[in-house]
Amino acid sequence: MARKQSYDASSISVLEGLEAVRKRPGMYIGSVSRKGLNHLIYEIVDNSVDEHLAGACDTIKVTLEKDGSCTVEDNGRGIPVGMHAKGVSAARVVFSTLHAGGKFDNNAYKTSGGLHGVGSSVVNALSTHMDVWIKREGSIHHDGYEKGHPVVELENGLLPIVGKTKETGTKINFLPDGTIFEKTEFKAEDVKNRMHETAYLNPNLTIIFEDKRKDDVEHIEFHEPEGIVGFVKELNKNGEKLHDIIYYKGESDGIMVEVAFQYTSEFHENILGFCNNIYNAEGGTHITGFKSMFTTVINNYARELGILKDKDPNFTGVDVRNGMTAVVSVKHPAPRFEGQTKTKLDNQDASKATSKVTNDEIQLFFDRNLDTLKTVISCAERAAKIRKAEEKTKTNLLTKQKFSFDSNGKLANCESRDAKKSEIFIVEGDSAGGSAKMARNRLYQAIMPIRGKILNVEKASIDKVLANAEIKTMINAFGCGFSEGYGNDFDITKLRYDKIIIMADADVDGAHIATLLLTLFYRFMPELIFEGHVYVAMPPLYKVIPSRGEEVYLYDDEALAKYRKTHKGNFTLQRYKGLGEMDAQQLWETTLDPKTRMLKRVEIEDGKLASEVTAMLMGTDVPPRKAFIYEHARDAQLDI
Repeated sequence: MARKQSYDASSISVLEGLEAVRKRPGMYIGSVSRKGLNHLIYEIVDNSVDEHLAGACDTIKVTLEKDGSCTVEDNGRGIPVGMHAKGVSAARVVFSTLHAGGKFDNNAYKTSGGLHGVGSSVVNALSTHMDVWIKREGSIHHDGYEKGHPVVELENGLLPIVGKTKETGTKINFLPDGTIFEKTEFKAEDVKNRMHETAYLNPNLTIIFEDKRKDDVEHIEFHEPEGIVGFVKELNKNGEKLHDIIYYKGESDGIMVEVAFQYTSEFHENILGFCNNIYNAEGGTHITGFKSMFTTVINNYARELGILKDKDPNFTGVDVRNGMTAVVSVKHPAPRFEGQTKTKLDNQDASKATSKVTNDEIQLFFDRNLDTLKTVISCAERAAKIRKAEEKTKTNLLTKQKFSFDSNGKLANCESRDAKKSEIFIVEGDSAGGSAKMARNRLYQAIMPIRGKILNVEKASIDKVLANAEIKTMINAFGCGFSEGYGNDFDITKLRYDKIIIMADADVDGAHIATLLLTLFYRFMPELIFEGHVYVAMPPLYKVIPSRGEEVYLYDDEALAKYRKTHKGNFTLQRYKGLGEMDAQQLWETTLDPKTRMLKRVEIEDGKLASEVTAMLMGTDVPPRKAFIYEHARDAQLDI
């Protein structure tokens, strides 16, 4: 167990008061969708994990309660309850003041995932109610809030004592505010994945998960003594492994670096980055440092062994990492992230640290394990050969176009060339495409009809993908190229449209077409999704024409049920079977007009899960797909 730093009331530093969180929640938790909702749990759990990193906690329990609330309990030191310099209990300051916490005091925490000190107070502000019990110094202290405002009266500035105990720790229960979030039902699968991930990153920590919302309470304990070696083993459980997992760790300039990786026969790389236990979906400097140094080391070995001759060019980074599954985890005393949701690490010293540790440790390993080194180099050789062959294929297929960007016969382009103002609708069917072309605002809206279902890229080779007319049309229309496992010709700065909107019928076929398009974007143009450019249009299912009053569009059966309850008079109900049934005016009002339309932006929270599910649902292996559909059929929904 690591040395415990001092942690008392004086450790709590205050930067500013709690303001505007309820008005602008997206600034603090990313969104008010299910992703943002689950993020509330992660903020509280991250604080408990910080206690573990400080050597003071080995068990965290996360419970989804029957009433829709969540309880997070740890056996750490307990939040300080003594008198703070502000004249109230330090715990009250933590929960009611933005940017207040022990994370600003280096004596309290050496490393921390809850960097900004806003987690507890933001969760409090966005909850209908929050209750806190703190076990510390022999007593149990209680505090309570409603929508961020305290409802428990302090006793001489301190929290009331509600019991005695010999234990220590903090227990927090909170109910998300339904007036702020689109949905208030936590998604158990996402929470479990995050807790399991956290257990892999902390081999001495046990995380207990319980879901009490069903008749049969779900109880799972996550404890992974193998750490990130076990994580890589899990990631590669279905792949053909080419060697044993390689693991190393080291420290540079106070930054702890831990890496585990293994090559499989797959034709893609899967590298997950973490800083202070936080998954960095967009990577960052620690991943950059690892990639660049690993590429350098492999190229140096390849030349020393005579595999690369003097005239031969170096292997590219993509060549070297082809088939690699890796977990890169760093512990940084003062991390900087792009955004509160910590999707990308920004510290330059993290790049230097991962580079140095990788250079030192991986050479030490390869010098002693020549066979494994040759296996890795052979993967790079294979990837380089495929890359060179497919570069010729790409060149041939993309230069021999039968159409240009503006006159391919399918694309009805917009007049504006300002990408920030332009948007393109990918419309299923010539009929809907015709209506959309008439309905659109020609100034900034482009329409591209596609005929039927596009190629499933998860099952196709690269030459078939690029030979597909529909896909080739999209690549040329977007203007930014594409990327795949053997090279990267994608340049997001050349994207011609700020919004790429999938517009398909609200039925099974429409959902399948949307899924095929999303698979294409995720596998060949993932930056479009990660940068927030991909949307799904939500056309209405019904049009209500009342005997009196205005016509109303309803987007699902739940909306229709609510309408029936509140409108007892006579009305005519029209159901749309497809976009092609709408005339131009209706299509404009419901699906194209920015003032009235409903769009859902496609987001990816868990890259590992997204890749696994995409491969399962769109790949060639039938049994896992049948099992997944059978298990999730009842709770299937559009949650993007």
